[in-house]
Amino acid sequence: MKLVSFSIGIDLTPKLGCEHGGRIVDLLSLDASIPPSMLDLVRCGSSALAAVRTALATVTPSMLALCSHPANAIRLLTPIARPGKILCSGINYHSHFTENPNAKLPTEPFFFAKMPSGVIGPDAPIIIPKHAPATIDYEVEFAVVIGRSLSCAGEADIMPALFGYTILHDVSARDVQFKDNQITLGKNFDTFCPIGPRIVTADEIPDPAALGLRSRVNGELRQNGSNRDWVFTLPRLLSFLSHVMTLEPGDIVSTGTPAGVGLFRSPPTYLHAGDVVELEIDGIGTLRNPVASGV
Repeated sequence: MKLVSFSIGIDLTPKLGCEHGGRIVDLLSLDASIPPSMLDLVRCGSSALAAVRTALATVTPSMLALCSHPANAIRLLTPIARPGKILCSGINYHSHFTENPNAKLPTEPFFFAKMPSGVIGPDAPIIIPKHAPATIDYEVEFAVVIGRSLSCAGEADIMPALFGYTILHDVSARDVQFKDNQITLGKNFDTFCPIGPRIVTADEIPDPAALGLRSRVNGELRQNGSNRDWVFTLPRLLSFLSHVMTLEPGDIVSTGTPAGVGLFRSPPTYLHAGDVVELEIDGIGTLRNPVASGV
């Protein structure tokens, strides 16, 4: 299933939806027993997901007309507005390691955090902060949504515990990031974590390690890679992380970025107000965000 959070008209209340028959189904209108938000759905587990599938399988055309909307009539929001944790893997593509002259190939996974306060959705603007205006970089990242708690998990336990997959844009202020190694600050200005446009449930992508990833700025292709190039597999990444902290339903973990980021282009090419960034991953779709100046 392709699940979304959306709003419609002047009502900004997030609604849980599913793409079905070329329309966006308001799942709570379809079946009042379905959890009202994406995070609630994830936390309610497999039984809630099964209820969604049953409701969609039995919906009649007349019911569908009453509880759904044309895709162009709704506004997509970030699927989970306030994830519990957002952890991002660094240097997890061989190509990204190769393009970085200062990097060392890691012998074990490493992670940094992005904060829920930085999350925005599709078409929401990435705001360039006034004091870091010249070094804003883009990174397309394949991200997983945790569906069941993982603590000290073995690699064999990982894939059955995943709810689904989405796109995470790891926006960075490079001058802040590399000043005294301030990775957390450089990665966490407000709006620096676009996520979306949807969550594709894990059953729809049987091989999540064979997907193409692309980023475009103003239509120009900047990154074009495949996660076949991962340094560490998805089970290895999440098993390792679960031995440090418990991963909980609704947490989001991203898996690194391929070569082509602005920092390592010649000359370096950063984002500026007026740009439009599009991140695309096979099977998930395209996450689009304009770039604007802070006020």
